Amino acid sequence: MKEVAIQAQNHIEIDGIEGFFIRKVTKFGNSAKVDCPKEYINRTVYLVII
Repeated sequence: MKEVAIQAQNHIEIDGIEGFFIRKVTKFGNSAKVDCPKEYINRTVYLVII
């Protein structure tokens, strides 16, 4: 699997977003999933819809 580089930041500005979700990364579930490195399982993330 290709490894994705993470850029650590504490501020981000995005124009033209439709909305966002705040969710916890899980290994399994009954909803749609987004590819995410497994070291982030059980961490809280923001999913931005553009």
